[in-house]
Amino acid sequence: MTAIVNVSLKAGVLDSQGKAVHHALDSLNFSGVEDVRIGKQIVLKLAETDKEKAMAEVTKMCEEILANTVIEDYKIELI
Repeated sequence: MTAIVNVSLKAGVLDSQGKAVHHALDSLNFSGVEDVRIGKQIVLKLAETDKEKAMAEVTKMCEEILANTVIEDYKIELI
């Protein structure tokens, strides 16, 4: 089973990388972009085959090391 974890800054947290990319896009005349937020994606190959157990395990990983839950949100997709 594969777990895909998308981590992004919580709403209201300043995204300096996103602002820099937005500014660069504006300077390259991509004026239709209203906002940019930068995140990260983590792909985990799991031995677990039970979806509930896998979700619990990956959630624990996110809470303990993969995401800084003070300033970041995460979303898990199992495939």
